[in-house]
Amino acid sequence: MNVSQILPRGVELPAAGTVTLFSTGWCGFCRRLKAGLDREGIGYTEIDIERSPAAAELVEVINHGNRTVPTVVFPDGDCETNPSPAQVRSRLGGN
Repeated sequence: MNVSQILPRGVELPAAGTVTLFSTGWCGFCRRLKAGLDREGIGYTEIDIERSPAAAELVEVINHGNRTVPTVVFPDGDCETNPSPAQVRSRLGGN
């Protein structure tokens, strides 16, 4: 799914080489992905869906009605749910 046309107000596509990471404060999968992105040197903007109703709605659209995190949006507007750091790096053009 490409979300470039449905991003909520105040949420923009990430800059080249970075991603937008939708998460929650209690999500272990989110913590693991953030740690992996940090290790890989991949930049990200984190948005807590529990603090942003518009972001929560976007995550629900992306995930067919579910608030599944981590959900990652790439600079081209494509998205992926619960990717590994290696998958993110690959999508951003890394090896």
